[in-house]
Amino acid sequence: MRYIRPLSIEDAVGQLAGAAGPAAILAGGSDLLVRMKGGFIEPDLIVDIKAIEGLSEIRETAEGFSIGAAVSCAVLGESAALKKAWPGVVEAAKLIGSKQVQGRCTIVGNLCNASPAADSVPALVAAGAKAVVVGPSGKRTIAVEAVPTGPGRTSLTKGEIIEAILLDKRAPRSGDAYLRFIPRTEMDIAVVSAGVNLTIDEQGVVKAARIALGAAAPTVLLVEEAAEALIGRKLDEAALERLAKVCSGACRPIDDKRGTIEFRRKVAGVLARRAATTAYKRAGGK
Repeated sequence: MRYIRPLSIEDAVGQLAGAAGPAAILAGGSDLLVRMKGGFIEPDLIVDIKAIEGLSEIRETAEGFSIGAAVSCAVLGESAALKKAWPGVVEAAKLIGSKQVQGRCTIVGNLCNASPAADSVPALVAAGAKAVVVGPSGKRTIAVEAVPTGPGRTSLTKGEIIEAILLDKRAPRSGDAYLRFIPRTEMDIAVVSAGVNLTIDEQGVVKAARIALGAAAPTVLLVEEAAEALIGRKLDEAALERLAKVCSGACRPIDDKRGTIEFRRKVAGVLARRAATTAYKRAGGK
């Protein structure tokens, strides 16, 4: 096994693209090292990206925010500007693991691990976040929801690295929120989760919305019909009931020891309703 710590994204891409056997990227390592210790994977090459300039930074620009691939969730949670603009994204990231894990784990790692129950991903999808992908063929920007293709699988090809996550500058009167259900009070995996992002007008009518569900299908669900249930209306009881019904119906969950299909569908609607109410209040709705 070889371990390298490149100083440039180009070097990292070249090393990954030229690897003869299995290769892995080390950012936080909270998923990778556990899987290695458990014997689930044994990469021939580990590429540590933490020394690459810019990948451990959060940058605020006129267009919004750029979150480097090696930014830990602890650092992300300390960004006052990011918390003010995208509180739902931050609160989702801060649910990953324990305090100790928070100092290492990253939202890009959470995304690329491709777990259907990943906490940060539904919030990022609801936020309309994009991933900047660098590879042997150059750089491309794709929607976050286009990265996971199934449990443990992504659309990234050999040699490709996600360099950063991009979040747009918030429109006025906007808010987002993330909620999950877990069997324990903390340190558990979501049985189902919901991320909601809303923009309202001066009268409190929803102008734009994105609703995403986690742990409800093989990948995060962006439920467009749920957004349509809210757009053009205030967040009244009828709109919330319609939202919950649509979200419950959109789920494609499994039965397992942590929850039944029926339970997950019910809770998905409840969480979407609660997250929408929080996002609406954060946007200035009453």
